[in-house]
Amino acid sequence: MDHRHLNPQHLTPAAVDDIIRRGGWRDWVMLRRAARRDPAVARRIERACGAADGDASAEGGQRMVFWNLYVKRLSASLG
Repeated sequence: MDHRHLNPQHLTPAAVDDIIRRGGWRDWVMLRRAARRDPAVARRIERACGAADGDASAEGGQRMVFWNLYVKRLSASLG
């Protein structure tokens, strides 16, 4: 899927938000790999999901909750 604000050099905060809210399975796999490789990407995910404030009923809310939990566990496992 083509995502807004996707820069081939890096994932911008807007691209991360767009991938989480509108992306499909393959997009998520790419984002997960990027987060594991680059702590800056994990921080962007955390900021994007923190803005949603855990409201699972909002548009894309369940996805935001999922990714927020993912980066917290990733951070804990990496130290």
